[in-house]
Amino acid sequence: MATTISPAPPRSRGGRPIRTRKEGGPLPVRFYRSAVGKKWVMGVTGVILMGFVLTHMIGNLKLYLSKEELNLYAEALREIPGHLLPRTFLLWTIRLVLIGAFALHIHSAYGLTRINRKARPQGYQSKRDYVAAKFASRTMRWTGIIVAAFIVFHLADLTWGRTGAEWVRGDAYNNVVYSLQRPAVAVAYMVAMLALGLHLMHGAWSLFQSLGITNPRYNKLRRNFATGFAALIVIGNLSFPIAVQTGIVKLQCPDATDIEAPCEV
Repeated sequence: MATTISPAPPRSRGGRPIRTRKEGGPLPVRFYRSAVGKKWVMGVTGVILMGFVLTHMIGNLKLYLSKEELNLYAEALREIPGHLLPRTFLLWTIRLVLIGAFALHIHSAYGLTRINRKARPQGYQSKRDYVAAKFASRTMRWTGIIVAAFIVFHLADLTWGRTGAEWVRGDAYNNVVYSLQRPAVAVAYMVAMLALGLHLMHGAWSLFQSLGITNPRYNKLRRNFATGFAALIVIGNLSFPIAVQTGIVKLQCPDATDIEAPCEV
């Protein structure tokens, strides 16, 4: 009976076995290198980012209450949790977590794409269940790019005041109006929100699959959740540029003792 001799592992000049990249590293790193690990990272970071998108939209709805309410909300974000920590410390901690989640979400998506391409011959057409939305699933890459580009512009526009629009530090309400009263920015904002909706629709649907929740009995619930969540975010966010462009939300000039500079109505 013939025996099979396994090839000896590669060794260094000193005679010690060379640990390959796939074999080496701590357990979390090895887990992340696998397709299952990347799916879990995509799922967990997706939950974090979806939670942020929802809370951010809800907070921005204070735009309809009053200038004071939105400005107090913006200031409260910098002050949390009061005097327990230095000012903006927790806010920057949250920002760093979101940046990390965003980076890992993109990297794991890229890694999964490479794994899938290597595992499938060219011309192979997957029969995966795109019940949530075929168009949304097939445009995930492009909607992700659009949303990422918009986030950079959005930060430069409303957080750093670097896009040429009128911008007054501490006046979140008027800064939003200054920004969205520009037709080109309003249109770009709406396009980005539609792209975000498509991304969320498929992302919320596939989230359960990434986390191993794949029972067909829950497909209808998954579809309804994905569609409802995406619709909620899109409708809420689209209302802001529409409200500014139609004059429902207008500039409110500060008092003489308020903030830094007067505005022009």
